[in-house]
Amino acid sequence: MPKAFPKEFKADVLGVANNRGPGTSIEQIEKDFGVSTSCLQRWLKQEAVDDGIQPGVSTAEAAENRELRRRNRLLEQENDVLRRAAAYLSQANLKLGGSPE
Repeated sequence: MPKAFPKEFKADVLGVANNRGPGTSIEQIEKDFGVSTSCLQRWLKQEAVDDGIQPGVSTAEAAENRELRRRNRLLEQENDVLRRAAAYLSQANLKLGGSPE
């Protein structure tokens, strides 16, 4: 997995890329900051999505989706535990010969 850049660094690079002068190329910014072409292009695209310029999933929506998936997995695990406990307790009740009266 590639190294993660700090948020402040990413914001600085995007600020320079968005406010570059006519004589400054994207390639020069990549070289100056030491980021790859694909990385900077991905950052610029995600920034456009977050700003509503391009369609796509914003950073906030992606974070919410991750949290909802995590919560869903947890709830499914809890349901599985409860289902197994109910099955175990019903078998234990049958083995004891206890019929509810």
